[in-house]
Amino acid sequence: MDLDAFTLFERHINPGLAGLLRFTGLDRVESHAEGPYVWDTQGKRYLDFLGLYGTLNLGHRHPKVVEAVKRQLDRMPMSVRVLVSEPTARLAAKLAEITPEGLEMVFFGNSGAEAVEAAIKLARAYTGKPGIVTTQGGFHGKTMGALSLTPKPEYQDPARPLLPGVKVVPYGDLKALEAAIDEDTAAVIVEPIQGEGGIRVPPEGYLRGVRELTREKGVLMIADEVQTGLGRTGRLFGVDWEGVAPDLMTLAKALGGGVMPIGACVGRREVFEVFKNNPLFHSSTFGGNPLAAAAALAAIEVTLEEDLPGRALELGRHLMEGLKALKEEHPHLIEDVRGRGLMVGVEFTDADIGALVVAEMAERGVLTAFGLNNPKVVRLEPPLIIGKEHVDEALAVFAEDLKATEKALEGLLGCNAGNAFSVFQEDGKAAPAGGDPASVRPGEAGGQGPP
Repeated sequence: MDLDAFTLFERHINPGLAGLLRFTGLDRVESHAEGPYVWDTQGKRYLDFLGLYGTLNLGHRHPKVVEAVKRQLDRMPMSVRVLVSEPTARLAAKLAEITPEGLEMVFFGNSGAEAVEAAIKLARAYTGKPGIVTTQGGFHGKTMGALSLTPKPEYQDPARPLLPGVKVVPYGDLKALEAAIDEDTAAVIVEPIQGEGGIRVPPEGYLRGVRELTREKGVLMIADEVQTGLGRTGRLFGVDWEGVAPDLMTLAKALGGGVMPIGACVGRREVFEVFKNNPLFHSSTFGGNPLAAAAALAAIEVTLEEDLPGRALELGRHLMEGLKALKEEHPHLIEDVRGRGLMVGVEFTDADIGALVVAEMAERGVLTAFGLNNPKVVRLEPPLIIGKEHVDEALAVFAEDLKATEKALEGLLGCNAGNAFSVFQEDGKAAPAGGDPASVRPGEAGGQGPP
């Protein structure tokens, strides 16, 4: 029997995730993509307003990136590793050129998590100390070292024991950070804006304060720019908002131009000194391979030539204005709208409302997702190549979605949406004994979805 791809995914890859996709109305199989759009195998078109969590800054299949990869594929797809890869060397030089002052050396991996792993090892080797300070709500990956810096019990508990010497402090709290740094601290890792934590923008001066504090205490500052890097926030890098140059910076996601996976840890020359005496201190067979390097070089070129950070800033303002207007119309549903550039989060008054919104948006042909570390927040991270018309389309769908969600709640709870929200608050969950909003099928207010 020839089973469909979704069934095979559920059977052989991740049945739990398959169930979540089914609940959110995304039990579909992707077929092809172009620019800001994705099509499933049933012919339905979606406007991609998630962008693979900030990966698709250039949209799907940007022609310049695709062409660069094709050219490299015709020459040499993989490095033999005992000779030097030209695209990889040129990419390292380009990153040294465009990243904040003082960042001159690069380690290449294949993902953001690998970049963070490299940063951890480099920080420990350089300082001779084991401790890392991370932040509540932070997300740095799920490999063992990166996982140890991602303080979420659902991820960490099944894999314990974790990396020792990790301290967790509230995001945006400089006093707590100062108290946590001690004689065993090697580095502080921080996102310029927390992505999975719910698009949390730190207080003004926070990043600058982290930089000053780490210098004063003699520890390294690691800026995790895996999601914020390469134009997403309206600046080339998130730390550019406060003119901060960290000791180490991790990059991935958008670096591959939406075509190839690649991660990079960029840092000060002296932090990389360990490689002089121990050139195999840290390595990756596929890290910075010629195909990925070619894609990254093309992605950087497009980002700079088309001023995608400026585009993100302009269109982000338009998106924020529209969302804030919707917040005024639906105060019982939307608690906050925040972000920078085209890294925007809408925080709902309840996590289940956020899930309903994601499902309704998908039904209406717009892809979004909620934050892994804060499911109350729906994330909007569209490609930076979109136009005003795409923002307006997403806002129109969002408006329809909110009305449908209100009707769903009213149908389930037998009262208006404002009173329904009161029930949410009183019960601490999406529904009393009368029903469960999680059972509502996208686009079918009051209808029952799959079990």
